[in-house]
Amino acid sequence: MSEDSYSQVPSDSYVQSFARGLAVIRAFGPQRDQMTLSEVASVAGLTRAGARRILLTLVQLGYVVQDERRFSLTPRILELGYAYLSGTPLWNLALPYMEEVAQTTRESCSVSVLDGADIVYILRLSTHKVMTINLAVGSRLPAWVTSMGRVLLAGQPLAEQQRLLQDSRIQPYTPSTRTSIEELLQELQRVRCDGYACVAQELEPGLQSVAVPIVDRSGRVIAAMNVSGHTSRYSREQMLQAFLPPLRDAADQINQALQRR
Repeated sequence: MSEDSYSQVPSDSYVQSFARGLAVIRAFGPQRDQMTLSEVASVAGLTRAGARRILLTLVQLGYVVQDERRFSLTPRILELGYAYLSGTPLWNLALPYMEEVAQTTRESCSVSVLDGADIVYILRLSTHKVMTINLAVGSRLPAWVTSMGRVLLAGQPLAEQQRLLQDSRIQPYTPSTRTSIEELLQELQRVRCDGYACVAQELEPGLQSVAVPIVDRSGRVIAAMNVSGHTSRYSREQMLQAFLPPLRDAADQINQALQRR
């Protein structure tokens, strides 16, 4: 994105400088934990002068540190994410029940929410490393190819499901990946009826997971919780038999706790 593209947003309420600051923060990541000024400008789509002003402002605020020619984020940046998590009822309510699920299944348990066409992990208890991707709070994955994502998509109206699938970069991750939008819509309908989603080896070979919805007082799906494991340890049927009951019990407890708030 070029710096000129920010000026194309047709809104008097759009603050370009703020958007550029967020672009600079988002430029950092697992593969870019330290960058030079030129690298930040390139990734964020800004001029060197614009990136420099923002970086130096973030340095003064304590969100970025400079070591000679390289910049990196500081732990203070976590305040921005914690502001969301601390204001989310699930942060406190779900964790004890997730711990029970993880102890019962001896597998990783996660909770995520929908953000556009992606899921974002807001809680995760990892017992085994079943993916080549290192997942943590804040990690994102495509919704359409994950069990939690399909639960969250299934909770949306049909028109929204269609829009989100159209906005997704649907591609074959493995030979088992479903890439037909029509087939995915049918799968979402099944998930909505059955109350759970099971995805086996569609995102990564050997990875399979089962997910259930978490709902608010009105019955709206606001999050999803899953257990993931490796196909070498369970068949699909064994996974459903072992994982689905404790997942549903935990989700019921969380849903009841949410209704009491």
